[in-house]
Amino acid sequence: MSMYLSLSQLEAITTGANVISRENLTNRYFYDGKKPSVFLSHKHSEIAQLKRVAYLLEQLDSIIYVDWLDSSMPQTTCGKTAENIKEKIKKYDKFILVATEGAIASKWCNWELGFGDAHKYESEKIALFPIRNDGYNWSGNEYLEIYPVIGYIDTYQYVSGFGYLNTGYYVFYHYGNKKAIRFQEWLSK
Repeated sequence: MSMYLSLSQLEAITTGANVISRENLTNRYFYDGKKPSVFLSHKHSEIAQLKRVAYLLEQLDSIIYVDWLDSSMPQTTCGKTAENIKEKIKKYDKFILVATEGAIASKWCNWELGFGDAHKYESEKIALFPIRNDGYNWSGNEYLEIYPVIGYIDTYQYVSGFGYLNTGYYVFYHYGNKKAIRFQEWLSK
């Protein structure tokens, strides 16, 4: 049993997300008026994974921020880009890194994670959403072990270190005090 979703598992769970085009992503997911709010850090070339995670968050009634949909961002990456991102990370309630292999290798995602850590870690408002490639285990840099991860339990079962858990999404704290809380509960804290 792996609590980290594979890309094919994510696709199966989020079938409604595959009909969303890049053009209407803004209108469907990224609007104000809902709580809680989430800054989504991701690899820009991995739009399909982003849309699926955004779909899950939409189902949990969340506001989602994605930098490339922000009209206030400069057309080309520069220092102003970094300033804007810092302000948005501070503004939004939660920080989630869509932790694919590509995102883990991205210098921007790592920079955002570091800044998010400084502003969200102590208040438990930061998490990784690991998505592993089919047929592979999710691998990350060792420093990522300190962050809670969002995982999916597909049937009621005993999860070593966490006890019996019902089907659903959880935030798992592996480092320090082991605990698992429902993802929706974590979002609303």
